[in-house]
Amino acid sequence: MFYYFILFIIIVRLVELFIAKRNERWLRSEGAEEYGAEHYKYFIILHTGFFISLIAEYNLSDYSGTILWALILFFIVQIFRISIFISLGKYWNTKILVIKGRELVRKGLYRYFRHPNYAIVILEFLLIPLGFGLYFTMIIFSILNLLLLRVRIREEEKALLGN
Repeated sequence: MFYYFILFIIIVRLVELFIAKRNERWLRSEGAEEYGAEHYKYFIILHTGFFISLIAEYNLSDYSGTILWALILFFIVQIFRISIFISLGKYWNTKILVIKGRELVRKGLYRYFRHPNYAIVILEFLLIPLGFGLYFTMIIFSILNLLLLRVRIREEEKALLGN
């Protein structure tokens, strides 16, 4: 089950990257400017390393079964993730791309939270490894993710406030 689960998540992430690239082309055609590009490569490294660590730790550990409530919670969190894609529409992207003068999206979860997508990613970095008892990956990559998100949110806030 672990490999099917990880394969499913990887396929979803690849589809998301395809959508992000398509949205990026549209955003740039509308005059969007990119912010925080210098740290973007670290997100690629972090997320790639996360999956490598999941697989390595799983193969090296004494696997004792799934923690079902963590996996159920993960799938509930995906409902909120989908709602973010719907709320942002063509504005959703993995990069910080801002079209000056456009109103910020204030629907869905963005009505209540400034950065709901990052909260979801934080939960995923906890729930995916927790679901399989992969505590090393959960702790190390959650910390690394939080450190990188501090940089990301600071850059995004500057970009959005300058809009």
